[in-house]
Amino acid sequence: AAGRTSIAQGSVSAAARDAARQASISLNPGQAQTAALSSAMTALNQDGLDCRPVVTVDTSGFGIPVGQPATVSATVTCTVSLSDLLVPGLPGSRTLTATFTSPLDPFRER
Repeated sequence: AAGRTSIAQGSVSAAARDAARQASISLNPGQAQTAALSSAMTALNQDGLDCRPVVTVDTSGFGIPVGQPATVSATVTCTVSLSDLLVPGLPGSRTLTATFTSPLDPFRER
């Protein structure tokens, strides 16, 4: 159970990092949301993690004027099943969350 949770947490963290990075190179908040969700789903599928992730993206940095530092953040939440392990007292699932922040290019149009 500890191994599965640890590996799954690494996958969720990597998905959040990928989601934030893809959102940060998007041209507007709508594209950032779409890119982050797609990237997180792809990363989790490639790692073989079976969950239905919830991806939230803070795109408020797109509203900051050009030339000033800004960021975009992505949070990925995933519930991983543990019920197939048949260990007494073990919960049936575990919810894992990771957040990553990526900078927006301060000199690019937003």
